[in-house]
Amino acid sequence: MKKTPVFLDSLVTDMLRLRAICPFSWRVFQFRPISCEPLIIQMNKCTDEEQIFDFIERNKAILSEKQVGCAFDMLWKLQKQKTSLLKNVEDVRDHPQFLTLHNLATNKFKLMNDDTLVNVLHITQRFAGESHDPLVEALVTEAWRRLERFDIKLLSEFSSCLADQRLYFSPLMGKIADIVHRNLETTQDLSSLSVLMVNISSLISRHFQQQLVNKTELLFDTIDSSEVNVATRITRFLRNIKYCYQPLLEKCNNVFLSNVDQLDLDSISKILRLYKLLQFNSFEFIMMAKKKLTEMIPLCNHPASFVKLFITLGPIAGPEEKKQLKSTLLLMSEDLTGEQALAVLRAMEDMESRNSHLIKRVTSVLHKHLDSYKPLELLKITQALTFLHFQRKEFSAKLRELLLSHLKISFIPTEVSFLVYAISLLPSPHLDEVGISRIEAVLPQCDLNNLSSFATSVLRWIQYDHMYLDSITGKQLKLLQKLDHYGRQRLQHSNSLDLLWEELKSVRGNTFPESLLEETIATLQHFVDEINYINVVEIASFISNTDYLSTLLLDRIASVAVQQIEKIHPFTILAIILPFSTLNYDPPQRDEFFGTCVQHLNSYLGILDPLMLVYLGFSLATLQYFPEDLLKSIFNIEFLSRLDSQLEILSSSLSARVQFHLMELNRSICLECPEFQIPWFHDRFCQQYNKDFECILDKRKKPLPYGSHNTALGHLPEMPWEPNTEIVGSRLPPGAERIALEFLDSKSFCRNIPHMKGKSAMKKRHLEILGYRVIQISQFEWNSMALSTKDARMDYLRERIFGEVKS
Repeated sequence: MKKTPVFLDSLVTDMLRLRAICPFSWRVFQFRPISCEPLIIQMNKCTDEEQIFDFIERNKAILSEKQVGCAFDMLWKLQKQKTSLLKNVEDVRDHPQFLTLHNLATNKFKLMNDDTLVNVLHITQRFAGESHDPLVEALVTEAWRRLERFDIKLLSEFSSCLADQRLYFSPLMGKIADIVHRNLETTQDLSSLSVLMVNISSLISRHFQQQLVNKTELLFDTIDSSEVNVATRITRFLRNIKYCYQPLLEKCNNVFLSNVDQLDLDSISKILRLYKLLQFNSFEFIMMAKKKLTEMIPLCNHPASFVKLFITLGPIAGPEEKKQLKSTLLLMSEDLTGEQALAVLRAMEDMESRNSHLIKRVTSVLHKHLDSYKPLELLKITQALTFLHFQRKEFSAKLRELLLSHLKISFIPTEVSFLVYAISLLPSPHLDEVGISRIEAVLPQCDLNNLSSFATSVLRWIQYDHMYLDSITGKQLKLLQKLDHYGRQRLQHSNSLDLLWEELKSVRGNTFPESLLEETIATLQHFVDEINYINVVEIASFISNTDYLSTLLLDRIASVAVQQIEKIHPFTILAIILPFSTLNYDPPQRDEFFGTCVQHLNSYLGILDPLMLVYLGFSLATLQYFPEDLLKSIFNIEFLSRLDSQLEILSSSLSARVQFHLMELNRSICLECPEFQIPWFHDRFCQQYNKDFECILDKRKKPLPYGSHNTALGHLPEMPWEPNTEIVGSRLPPGAERIALEFLDSKSFCRNIPHMKGKSAMKKRHLEILGYRVIQISQFEWNSMALSTKDARMDYLRERIFGEVKS
């Protein structure tokens, strides 16, 4: 037998020793290729999932963490290249070799670099079938451990992974918010920052929100004008924090306008929805979107795509487009899913479309799926059907049954509040003892928005009982007292305007019970010095809705506007002026205040939204303030043509309101500022005023036959109007006078004092210019104890009209 050379024996012995000491390294060096590159190149050549899975099966024993990450990346890239109908996520997830890849990632994730780790997390979530995938949990935990070293781009990608898991309020998202806050000053990547802003928006302070807005404004000009996604995220962030910040929204809107040709149905739908929620108006974008969406009507022949087109185009479509949309939807209605039927119903609410045939089709689909809707969706169904005047006992009974069943098991204050609100909209709004006890159980946890919602529901319940049952039960009043108690408690614990406003900004002031509103105004007055250019618009809008006259708050608003006007966006001036117009209040520095506001607007008159300009002109006219340049910019052919185009895309009710305000403004200018020589654009309307009662008295205070002196309200002879505007009919006899009698209900006055609001005061003023002696009788007087009998009321009217005093 041939002997082995001594040196070979020694070499084998040394290698065996090395293997015994370091078996893992031996295995690696024996089987791993010298370079990872060839395997990755092979993977990149794969053109479908099967090729990738074959590759994984052949090489699973030698794949590195980098190659595992590459395999995930390739699988997801192939999915993104497919249309929605061809995606096969479930087939990929259920493939045996995907499980192999999943296990490899579980074993190797600690070796992955930061970019690979976050990318594998992102893709795993896209393919994950289980709600709690162990690999996802492991990757999130490892990423948390490395969080401080992530750059902003990686941090934004990781935050999106958390957002996909609905972890908006998690400690981990809070940690990310803290990192963003600490590094905000040095951050220059707006694309990544915009992602983070959206994802952390639910848990950051108002101060931090403002810092992010300021930083975004600073960086906006650094992005390319084609960055539609960045602009969309910024708009979404503003929506999340409920901040209609005009300067940023205009910049985002300019990006959308310059890229409108590249916007698809999904993008347009998302932008219009955000604009609606922010109450931001861009007539130019709406018109361009309308044109593009109209061109899509013949192209959308699948229910899913057509429903999205219907809900996006419907509210802004013209009459012909609406007719076409409805007729096409009728043909598809039987194929609608429950989710699509709800979306269509809400769009019909926005369109104010009461097409009975279509409503019947849509509600039949809703009825089939009613058991599957969540509480918030049931509220939306109830609101839409109430608005559309849909009444069917069977449907309402089933809806009420479902709302009550959800109410009995709900313990979240917001959910309980909107379930109760939905029930209050139904034909019989009663709650049983279980429902009332559910409300009482959550009251200590409720914010002012919840309490306001409960109060609205209970008051509607009381109104129903009083109207139909002629009774009010003690439990209703007791519940109102409890709501009042918790509301006062919450207001008294407020220690800053910022914290208070977080709750108030979602509340409509006109829904507050009287006592709670009084306490709210008192709390705002306590923080009056904290009103500044940042929050003045929101505070003014809230006061406009309350109908509560607080001279302290209004004087502060006027003072902030005068002193800080350069920091206030011109397009928000209407919101600042509105409470003064609504409540008929002149601040001490009246002329300076109105003059400063109008001067701030003058250079923007040509681009101001037509609706806003009409409302602004009307609001100022109510206050007897008539800026000539502003008014002449409204009453010219070019502007009125723009307005007509905009009216076509508005709902019928809003369009009617705008036209009515325009006609009222026209009448006001012609009556109060004839020197402007603005013509009567709406002649018949401007020369008529609805009155509750009118008569003519001769010089002896005796009534004259009305027919022979029945003239159209119009231009009095002594007014400097043109000859063809003389009033029609005979003049009154010498010494005779016209009497106009007006009964004013509570809506004509401020909620807290008997101070007449702007529109009623303007009407009185105009009737007097037209030659009437105006007698206005408030419901407080008419329904007082002093006038509780018919004889007392007759004596009162004789005294007011004829000047007779009963001896």
